[in-house]
Amino acid sequence: MPLISLQSVVLSYGAPNLLDGVDLGIERGERACLLGPNGAGKSRLLGVVAGEVQPDAGEVRRGDGVRIARLAQEAPSLAGARVLDVVMAGLGALGAAAAAYLRLSHALAAGPGPSAADLARLAAVQQRLEADGGWAIEQRAERVISRLGLDAAAEYEKLSGGLRRRVMLARALVGEPDLLLLDEPTNHLDVDTIEWLEGFLLGLSGSILFITHDRCFVRRLATRILELDRGKLTDWPGDYDNYLRRRAERERAEALAKARFDKKLAEEEVWIRQGIKARRTRNEGRVRALEAMRAERRERRGASGSAKLALDGGERSGRLVIEAEGVRFGYGDTPIVDGLDTLVLRGDRVGVVGPNGAGKSTLLKLLLGELQPDAGTVRLGTNLQVAYFDQLRAQLDLARSVRDNVAGGSDMIEVGGRRTHVLSYLKDFLFTPDRARQPVVALSGGERNRLLLARLFTKPANLLVLDEPTNDLDAETLELLEELLAQLDGTLLLVSHDRVLLDNVVTSTLVLEGGGRVREYVGGWSDWVRQRTPGGAPAFAARPAQEPRAGGSKAKAHTEHRRRNAQKKLGYKDQRDLEALPGHLERLEAEQSELQQRLADPSLYQQGRGAEVTAVQARLATLEAELAAGYARWEDLEARQEGILRQAPGA
Repeated sequence: MPLISLQSVVLSYGAPNLLDGVDLGIERGERACLLGPNGAGKSRLLGVVAGEVQPDAGEVRRGDGVRIARLAQEAPSLAGARVLDVVMAGLGALGAAAAAYLRLSHALAAGPGPSAADLARLAAVQQRLEADGGWAIEQRAERVISRLGLDAAAEYEKLSGGLRRRVMLARALVGEPDLLLLDEPTNHLDVDTIEWLEGFLLGLSGSILFITHDRCFVRRLATRILELDRGKLTDWPGDYDNYLRRRAERERAEALAKARFDKKLAEEEVWIRQGIKARRTRNEGRVRALEAMRAERRERRGASGSAKLALDGGERSGRLVIEAEGVRFGYGDTPIVDGLDTLVLRGDRVGVVGPNGAGKSTLLKLLLGELQPDAGTVRLGTNLQVAYFDQLRAQLDLARSVRDNVAGGSDMIEVGGRRTHVLSYLKDFLFTPDRARQPVVALSGGERNRLLLARLFTKPANLLVLDEPTNDLDAETLELLEELLAQLDGTLLLVSHDRVLLDNVVTSTLVLEGGGRVREYVGGWSDWVRQRTPGGAPAFAARPAQEPRAGGSKAKAHTEHRRRNAQKKLGYKDQRDLEALPGHLERLEAEQSELQQRLADPSLYQQGRGAEVTAVQARLATLEAELAAGYARWEDLEARQEGILRQAPGA
C-alpha cells in the first residue's frame, strides 16, 4: 500500500491550472526526484503531499500513522532560538518539552538561586520526559546536529544562510519520518556536506520525494523521476540518464504530432472557407470535427521553452586581471585568508570552493578590491568591467515588478549596443508579459535567479563574478548557463557547489581549506579530488610566492596550463548529443528503410493513392536531410572529442 497517493488532484492560482489532474503514489523505500521548469508548481505539489496546501479538487490519501517531514526551499527567521531548540521543534510536543527542560536547567544553573516555582516547573517537565521517553529524543537531536557539523548552543539568527539551511535539514531529519520531502536540499550547502547528505539519505529506510537541480545528486539518489510540466505529472521509472534519453524521444514525438495536427487544421480551415458547398449535410461531421480541433488548439498549453542567455562581453580587458600577493585577511582572531598568492589572467575561468562559512564570498570581495586586506596587496588589471551575481539576491527589489527591476521603470533597455523593449528581452528569460508585471516577491526561487541573470546580462562585462548562480535553476536553464560560461570570451570567477558545472566550466580551482589556507589547483572539482592525498589533505601546495610575477615564467606557465585545460572535455549538451546520436540515427535509418520498401510495393501506386505516395516521398526526403545533418553533427563531435583526448596530458 502506498504511503501517500494523489488522485486527480487539481490546484489553481488562476488559469491555467498549476496542477491539472495529477495522480501520484509514493511507495515505501523509494527515492523519487521531482523535476520541471521553474514556476511549474513543484513546491506546491510538495505542499499538497505534506498537507500544507489543500487542492481545489481531487483526493489525497495518507497511510495510517505515516510520518511526513518537509524541508522548505527558504529557511525562516526564528528570533531568539538556539540551534537545539529549532531542531527539536521537529519532534513536536515532546521535542518542545525537551527543549524547555534544557532552557530551564541552564537558566537555573546560571541564576542566583532557583525559586520554588522554577523547581516545580522543571520537575513537571522532567516527569513528562521520563514518562514519554524524552531523553532518547534529546540524544537523537544532538546526534543529527553533530553529524551536520552544527553547534547546538549557537543562536540560529546569527548563522549564515548555509548553516541555517543545515539546521532546517536537521529539523526535518530528526523525526525519522516515513516520507521525507526535500525542496532543493543542496542549496547553500558546501560540497562536502552535499556528499555527506547523499550518503546519509542512501542509508535511510524511509521514502524520499525531493526537488533538486544538482545533477550529481539526482544521479546518485533517484530511483524514479517525476516531471511536472504544464500541469501534468509524468512518471519515468529508472535513473536520471534514462529519463534524459526518453524525454528527448518524447519531445521529438510531441513536435511531430503537433506539426501533423497543425497541418491538418490548416487544411480543414482552407476547406471550410471554400463556400456553402462545404457545409452540405453529409459534411456536418467534418464541420464538427473542425470545431473540436479548434477547441483543442485553443486549449493547447505550449512548453515553457528554453531561456536564451547571452552576455555582452564589453571591451577587452588588459591581459592581467587580478594579482594577489601575500594577502592576509580575517575577522578578529579568525583568519579567512592567510598568505594568498594567485594570478588571474584574461580568459581564465576560476572556480572557488570551500566549506560553508569558510569565506568564499569574502575572498571574492578581496580579489575585486571591495575589501582591503590586513596585509599583502591585490592589484587589478586595466579596463575591467565587472558584473557581480549575489547569492543573496540583494540586488533585487522585492516590492517592484520584474520589468522595473531590469529596466528601472523604462519600457526600453540597451543590451549589446541595441535598444529593445524590456518585455521582449524578458521573454528570453522565460518571463511572459503577465509574469513580468508581477512583483518579485511573487516569484519562485528559480525565477528570482533567472531575473538576477537577466538584470546582470544587461550590462557589458569582461569579468563575470557569480556567487552560487545555480540555486533553484531548472535543469534546462542550468545547462544553458553552463554552455554560456564554457564559451565565455572574458574572465570568470565562479563560486558553486555544482560539481558538474565546475568540471565542465572552470580551468582552475581555488580551495579554502580552513585556517586561512587557500590553495590553487589545475582543473575543476574532479581534478581537485584526484590531486588530494587519500586522507583528504592537499597533494601539493599552490605556486610558491617567490616565483616571478606577471610577465615572467609564472605568467607563462599559467597561460600554458590554462591553454591545456581550456577544453578538457566536451560541454554537457555536446556530450549528451554525442551519446544520443547513434541511437537516433539508427531509428531514422530504420524508418528510411521501411519507407523505401513501401515505395517499392506496386500496390502503393493503385488508383486513388497518389496523396499517400506524395506523403511517403516527402517524408523520405525529410529523413534524408535529417540523416545528413545528424551524421555531420556526429562526425564533428567525434572529431572534437578525439582532439581533446589527444591534447590531454599523457595522451
